[in-house]
Amino acid sequence: MAHPTTSASSERSAPAKQPTHSGEGHLVNNLVTFAVMMVMFLGSIFALTFFDQSNVWAFAVCLGLFFLAFWVPQTLLGRSDTGPTLAKGDRKA
Repeated sequence: MAHPTTSASSERSAPAKQPTHSGEGHLVNNLVTFAVMMVMFLGSIFALTFFDQSNVWAFAVCLGLFFLAFWVPQTLLGRSDTGPTLAKGDRKA
C-alpha cells in the first residue's frame, strides 16, 4: 500500500483553523461602510438630475461623489498600504 497503516487509536489532530480574511468579524462595520459608499454613489447619480448646460455645479458634485465612493474604499479602507510589501513576495502582510 502506498500509505502506511496505523491503528485505530492513532493521533489525529483537528484540522488547523484557516486564517481569517480581513473582513471576518466586522459585519456591522462592513455594512455601514457599504451603505455610506452606496449612498454617495447613488447621490452622484441623483446629482445628474439637476444638470443642465447653464450650470455645471451638479456635474461637479456628481464627479466628486462618484470619485469618493470608489476612492475611499480602495485606498483608505483597502489594503493599499500592503501593496508594495505583497509585490516583493512577503505574504505575511
